[in-house]
Amino acid sequence: MELPQLVAKFVETQNTYNSGAYAECFTGNAIVHNEGKTHTGKAEIRQWIEEANQKYKSVMKPLRYEESGSNGVLTAEVSGTFPGSPIVLKFHLGLKDGLIDSLNVTE
Repeated sequence: MELPQLVAKFVETQNTYNSGAYAECFTGNAIVHNEGKTHTGKAEIRQWIEEANQKYKSVMKPLRYEESGSNGVLTAEVSGTFPGSPIVLKFHLGLKDGLIDSLNVTE
């Protein structure tokens, strides 16, 4: 599946557990909403994804991507060491200046 460069990098860094490169996909003031928690800025996002990677070892397989204006929705099958794996999740991306400015993960 062909994805925009930023989204492809987002998926690649998740699948290689490269939390530093993952955080670089985001703006300096980006906000991530996941599992009822909010993470703001690259440092918090990096810490969150490092912990999630250690805990869940999740990888994503993109199924569909739609983009409209400054918003994108990546639908992906996510598998890992969590109950119910694999699961299809939607990654709602707010895009700004070629980076992700917000991320909200939903079922």
